[in-house]
Amino acid sequence: MNNIDFNLFMNDAVLQARQEIANAGYTELKTTEEVEAALAKQGTTLVMINSICGCAGGIARPAANHSLHYDKRPDHLVTVFAGQDKEATEKARSYFTGYAPSSPSFALLKDGKIVTMIERHEIEGHEPMAVIQKLQQAFEQYCEEV
Repeated sequence: MNNIDFNLFMNDAVLQARQEIANAGYTELKTTEEVEAALAKQGTTLVMINSICGCAGGIARPAANHSLHYDKRPDHLVTVFAGQDKEATEKARSYFTGYAPSSPSFALLKDGKIVTMIERHEIEGHEPMAVIQKLQQAFEQYCEEV
């Protein structure tokens, strides 16, 4: 595979990853201003830090989608794409005090403050159902019934 073919493949993979999380109902944040506005909202906000790695596609994005089939859910669903929208991702991570940058990962905020995080080490190597359960446990603790 030459560089042109590889770049086209990667662009397709990124587009597919973006579309998959958008189809699940998450709003994509591509600028620092979008991140600031989204994370300033009252209520609970789930931030999915998307990436192109295999554990994002095989575990995190499916968990991001299927975890929402639950009685309690976040008020807002947003996503930033690590390695693609670098400034937006960096701005989002500035809200995750006490946690090292990792992708894929999930951050749950309440009224703009981090309340819990599911980091890459809790995703990679785990079954999607285990990540779904972690997300739903966080929803149970911090979110209101829909």
